[in-house]
Amino acid sequence: MKANQNSYALSRAEVDFFVENGYLGPYTAMPPAEMAQIRAEIETKVLTTDGPNPRSRDQSRHMDQPVIFDLATHPAIIDRIACLLGPDLVVWATNFWNKAPGGAEIPWHQDINFWPIEPPLNTSAWIAIDEVTVENSCVQIIPGSHRESLPHIKNTGKGFGKMADPASFEAAGAINMELKPGEFFIFSERTLHRSSKNTSDKRRLGMSVRVTLPIVHVNQDSSPLHEGHTAIIAKGKDVMGFNRYAGRP
Repeated sequence: MKANQNSYALSRAEVDFFVENGYLGPYTAMPPAEMAQIRAEIETKVLTTDGPNPRSRDQSRHMDQPVIFDLATHPAIIDRIACLLGPDLVVWATNFWNKAPGGAEIPWHQDINFWPIEPPLNTSAWIAIDEVTVENSCVQIIPGSHRESLPHIKNTGKGFGKMADPASFEAAGAINMELKPGEFFIFSERTLHRSSKNTSDKRRLGMSVRVTLPIVHVNQDSSPLHEGHTAIIAKGKDVMGFNRYAGRP
């Protein structure tokens, strides 16, 4: 696999890095000026309106907002993930992560403990809508932590029900994924990650895009999704027919 001027294809070295470390990036989907236009639309048309999920305006907005559908299926994201998972890809979830100044810490965790998918196969992209720094709570990840599934226990802090058992891993070597608006990184369903309290006076808004294969069953009517949820065939085709899809709204 070699990159060329018309493709976002990963090199063999990048694929090997992902296999070894459980993440890739940052990469650029668009320059900050272009993301500023998208951010304005998100602020006026998305975050202020109800969406398909009656419990949250932050989730599944690819179903009702073209700007989110386009962001979730951006070739810079999907073409790279295709080099890891293959030519047939499903975007099964989108979610905003909006952390205001003073927003609470999210503890170390592996995403797969929270998802209604079987088999548990997923690659996520985390896209910066705002500038994301250490001060306003960028995501931190532990390279190589995806190689095993860790026990999770009840989280006694705010904002998150479970966390990885601190006795089961070492946080040494964690890295900060600071991002400019329009940049993103990719990570495995088992890569340990967290975010600290937002100690700045700036909001930190990002969006996650969850990508899997047509062989995966998504329990679309169950939490944290919602009744009537639809996914996206982001690339290729689905010959399995396990999940519900819709096109660009």
